[in-house]
Amino acid sequence: MSKQSTAALLAAGIFSVISAASAQDAATASAPTTTTGISGVVAAGTPIKLIKDGFNGTEGPLPLPDGSLIFTENRADRVIHLAKDGSTSTFLEKANGINAFAAAPNGDLYAVQTLKPRVGIVHPPGREKVLAERYDGASFGRPNDLVIDQRGGLYFTDSGTQLNPDQQPPPGKPGVYYLPLGGQLEKVVSDIERPNGVQLSPDEKILYVANTAGEHVLAYDIDKDGRLGPRRNFARLEGWKHTDTGPSSGADGLAVDRDGRLYVASTAGVQVFTSKGAALGIIPLPKAPQNLAFAGDDKKTLYVVGRGAVYSIATLSGGYQGRSK
Repeated sequence: MSKQSTAALLAAGIFSVISAASAQDAATASAPTTTTGISGVVAAGTPIKLIKDGFNGTEGPLPLPDGSLIFTENRADRVIHLAKDGSTSTFLEKANGINAFAAAPNGDLYAVQTLKPRVGIVHPPGREKVLAERYDGASFGRPNDLVIDQRGGLYFTDSGTQLNPDQQPPPGKPGVYYLPLGGQLEKVVSDIERPNGVQLSPDEKILYVANTAGEHVLAYDIDKDGRLGPRRNFARLEGWKHTDTGPSSGADGLAVDRDGRLYVASTAGVQVFTSKGAALGIIPLPKAPQNLAFAGDDKKTLYVVGRGAVYSIATLSGGYQGRSK
């Protein structure tokens, strides 16, 4: 190779490195550091605080009674405790791929688990119990999210397994399940392409489900026995588009505040809707969020996790106090 060719290759390599670094710097510089204003939700200019980055996946945040927070470092099969001073420590390890939590009034932590798909109580030690791991003879695909109602019943989603066209179908099909306290597991929804986050309205008359493949957050009226009415489109999501793996809005975790507003983690950011489904605005994040929860002493801090990062945002209206999340 001639000296000219070698010099050209070196120059091209250096240019590529500089270009990549410049692109990264530009992306960092353009990342939002403060919020836009949303009436009653967040004041304009509120800092988006990066708590910590570099986790091997971040999912399933849940506030604890003392105002601290736990979340899953799901790809590392670990649960992290975030103290009120911002320090982090390991809460659980080798927890069978926990993806999300819910807390019962007695302090038991319920979780959906993905390595061996099942749903059960995972904490405190000595209280562990498998509650469900199959339905109608078939194993679950990928349990994703859950919420406990005031009667002690448990709603959870199974988003199924993303497969290549030449792979066989997974053991179970996507759906939403309800497990009444002391009762039999029932599949209450079977017509959602990719059910993801699940949440109850504060009065527990409506069940919200994030459909990652759909353009809308879905809603179902709840009967007195926990069964659901017909599916309806509750709120239209920004950012829905066709991708290489199919249509997606990135709709993931859900949270409600004390005024009944619904918060949705999606590729567009944290989208906020009234209790009637009207769009109020979007809180943009440096990285696309995957899940969220209100925590802190008064639940007036919104914690958002996703893509290995954890952020906090001070809000005007705190999270609903009647459930852990």
